[in-house]
Amino acid sequence: MSDVVQLPCPACGAANRVPAARLGDVPVCGRCKARLFPDPPVALDDGSFERYVERAGLPVVVDFWAAWCGPCRAMAPQFERASRAHAGRALFAKLDTDASPATAQRFGIQSIPTLIVFRDGREAARTSGALSAEAIGQLVARA
Repeated sequence: MSDVVQLPCPACGAANRVPAARLGDVPVCGRCKARLFPDPPVALDDGSFERYVERAGLPVVVDFWAAWCGPCRAMAPQFERASRAHAGRALFAKLDTDASPATAQRFGIQSIPTLIVFRDGREAARTSGALSAEAIGQLVARA
């Protein structure tokens, strides 16, 4: 029997079991047919954050950002590029710290942008400051 990875649907929240060998095939949700590796990265909020991160069988890279933050806006295209480059190996999501202050406070976000890589629902790596797509990829690889 092949290895199976559980992926949360960014649209409806359903848990999807995807064979590991098929992660590169642009898998879609069995319930709503949304792409499980969305482009651009999925937008999370206080209500969806925990469910998404805890259900993921792959690392989840979360960009904690705010609309008024210049470095956050400058890094956004790099984050999207890293998301496309690492589809099938990690999930990428963004959380607006102004719109979701409870989650930002829970993780002690004091400067933005801050990237946190979660594995099995737990923080595995963290860095603050704007990064290139290549540096984001290195962060994912280290975690």
